[in-house]
Amino acid sequence: MPVFSANLSMMYKEHEFLDRFAAAARDGFRFVEYLFPYDFDAGEIADRLKSAGITQSLFNLPPGDWDKGERGIAALPGREHEFAQGLEKALSYAEATGCKRLHVMAGRMPLDAQQRVKISDADRSAMRKTYLTNVKRAAQACAAHGITTLIEPINTRDIPGYFLNYQQDAHDMVAELGETNLKVQMDFYHVQIMEGDIEMRLRKHFANVGHVQIAGVPKRNEPDIGEVNFPYLFGVLDQLGYTGHVGCEYNPRAGTSDNLGWIKPYLK
Repeated sequence: MPVFSANLSMMYKEHEFLDRFAAAARDGFRFVEYLFPYDFDAGEIADRLKSAGITQSLFNLPPGDWDKGERGIAALPGREHEFAQGLEKALSYAEATGCKRLHVMAGRMPLDAQQRVKISDADRSAMRKTYLTNVKRAAQACAAHGITTLIEPINTRDIPGYFLNYQQDAHDMVAELGETNLKVQMDFYHVQIMEGDIEMRLRKHFANVGHVQIAGVPKRNEPDIGEVNFPYLFGVLDQLGYTGHVGCEYNPRAGTSDNLGWIKPYLK
């Protein structure tokens, strides 16, 4: 049976962030994740985790200037020093919270006024080289702390211009870098939007899948509505012997606790 992790950046928004840990625990979650912890003291987050009796599954490295639309800087040439500083900051939070998975966000390619990618082949190649260099650096630094480093293909509807969009590309990069603690974060929501055929892609790449996430498609609400048969996919994860966490990275239709009927059988 899958082990679920509540994403506190998207779920439980009816509570202040630091109160979401206890709210998730009351609903039966034993693991949580979120996008970024950096607006809060690492020790305070650690205290909330301990008080709620839950474990931190995952968070992301600093994304750059989120308010200005940046969604990661790992693939952005010229930002290597900033990336290295962000990596050190993320590791300090991981140490304080006991988190064993860190996601390295790639960033966005340049867009024109119509939100279409506008980049030369040479610049795209430079971004890939920068991304691989930074991801390798992150993986090696994380390895010293027993942490798994993750990269994630993200759909171009939610983040136009995001540098990494397809499972095969991500797994090719993992193979190219050859770091044993580098894995792919496979979000079924993004897979369905970009390429579909979720089960076959999961089976093909399973050995290097380090974390799974879910959300209903197409609206990113609870996974009990939409076009994807999640109970079936949970069975596939069990069949494959998946022992990691399944992150619930979705926007609740209303109050989080009132709309957890889909997951109650799994939280017993």
